[in-house]
Amino acid sequence: MEKLKIAIVGCGGIANQKHMPSLKAQADKAEIVAFCDIIPERAEKAAKEYGAEGAKVYTDYNEMLSDTGIEIDVVHVCTPNVAHCPITVAAFQAGKHVMCEKPMAHNTEDAKQMIEAWKASGKKFTIGYQNRLRDDTQTLHASCEAGELGEVYFAKAHALRRRAVPTWGVFPNKALQGGGPLIDIGTHALDITLWMMNNYEPESVSGQVFYKLGRQEDGPAGNVFGPWDPETFEVEDSAFGLVKMKNGATIYLEASWALNVLKSMEASTTLCGTKGGAEIHHGGSYPQDELIYNTVEHNQLMEKTISPAGVVDFFEGGAAAEAVREQEQWLNAIINDTDPLVLPEQAYVVTQILEGIYKSAETGKEVFFD
Repeated sequence: MEKLKIAIVGCGGIANQKHMPSLKAQADKAEIVAFCDIIPERAEKAAKEYGAEGAKVYTDYNEMLSDTGIEIDVVHVCTPNVAHCPITVAAFQAGKHVMCEKPMAHNTEDAKQMIEAWKASGKKFTIGYQNRLRDDTQTLHASCEAGELGEVYFAKAHALRRRAVPTWGVFPNKALQGGGPLIDIGTHALDITLWMMNNYEPESVSGQVFYKLGRQEDGPAGNVFGPWDPETFEVEDSAFGLVKMKNGATIYLEASWALNVLKSMEASTTLCGTKGGAEIHHGGSYPQDELIYNTVEHNQLMEKTISPAGVVDFFEGGAAAEAVREQEQWLNAIINDTDPLVLPEQAYVVTQILEGIYKSAETGKEVFFD
């Protein structure tokens, strides 16, 4: 079988920490033949470390897509959030499959354009929600599919950091990112929760965002990644939302990079069903993943857990297991012409809800969806 030929657009943090190492682990299925970044040195470095023989380097993705001297099957979009849409649309118009890093887009207008371009292309499209492929999330999802929790009518999506503001890249830049922890890590927690519930029909959302610790002079004290500059911190430092689904189910979403809270966790969820409940604790205060089921057995309140597994919150020293699995299922979807695990329509709903929280916070009103 001929290997799929991959192009990376954006050779910064997430490309180096997740996409390129995990693609390298799938060397029997794919090879990276093109690297594009507005900083040429970054693309050149990535090409030397991860590129196939003769890999090309570009600073303009349009030039890369129009280059007749190179064959590209798949484009991975690993840029700041606001650039996701134009690059994805251009890749589909050039006849490429696309994996776009989360979130799908910074607003629903862009997300709609991406979906329209995908449908017109006939190619594969997915979004980088690798946390679906952890052991704990896979196990809980199997329980939900089997109906073991009954009807899940209330849930919490957790993405709380006490002091873990990313100080690299463009994370605090609102013009390039579109937001802060809500759109960065809240998106993972919400994706997991919706996936567990298999409910993608939101009715309305109310939300609030806070610009507090990020702009305080003493706010950066104790930050895991070192101090940030409060003068250039443009995004929220915490955000909260209450989502009402059309069937009456409710989701509470909490997200922060900096919040005076003792227990922190991210890409985590709490599910409350008619037959039982379950909680996933991942990252932050939890050095090992926890999946805890709660139910009633023989007139007694019971808790059940799985054996703990190690956690890799940040992709250091090679890709995490879930990132490798993500690439494996994505490449297999292209090769076998099957659906990828993360469907574009699902990622669109995540974007829709996140945008609704920002709008609700801005207007002070509940936001209703069509």
